[in-house]
Amino acid sequence: GAFHTKGCLDYGTSMVGGVTPGKGGQQDANGLPIFDTVADAVEATGATASCIFIPAPGVQGAVLEAAEAGIEFIVAITEGVPAHDEAYFFNKLKADFPNTRLLGPNCPGIISPGKANIGITAGHIAKAGGPVGIVSRSGTLTYQALYELKQKDIGVTTCVGIGGDPVPGTSFIDCLEAFEADPETKAVMMIGEIGGSAEEEAAEFI
Repeated sequence: GAFHTKGCLDYGTSMVGGVTPGKGGQQDANGLPIFDTVADAVEATGATASCIFIPAPGVQGAVLEAAEAGIEFIVAITEGVPAHDEAYFFNKLKADFPNTRLLGPNCPGIISPGKANIGITAGHIAKAGGPVGIVSRSGTLTYQALYELKQKDIGVTTCVGIGGDPVPGTSFIDCLEAFEADPETKAVMMIGEIGGSAEEEAAEFI
């Protein structure tokens, strides 16, 4: 968590603190304050987004705690979250916290090159400025797409790794709608993965 937080900080993302129960009042390896709860962190810093780096069994609790604290955007990096947990917190967010957007689990996060990076994507492989938006279920191919576009001197507005799990918090269609509404995004690269019908649903939406 501290390692990737440093990457986000170095990229210019406004990372304001960490949450580890029992370690409130301490500092992390980057000198950021640690809080016991997300609510404490939000109260002290005004944070609006959260990035979850914890082991799979705790992800459901972490997602719901963030939502209850008023976090608007949650990025869950963790792989191996049980599908029934994902289904539970997906529906809980929809019903009780409709203003909270979840990205992931099992995803590399989101990067708007030159602006902000939340997650584990290496910032140096992305060229800023558009006109391409990327949405991908595959983590590895997300990096490959960013890197190959940069080699061709093609910029990216935003790159969203939605993850390949059975119940993603954010779908292809959610991202396609956002790209369609973004005047800077003129083209979209969409990368699928084996399993499920998300690609067919996105094609129908298009």
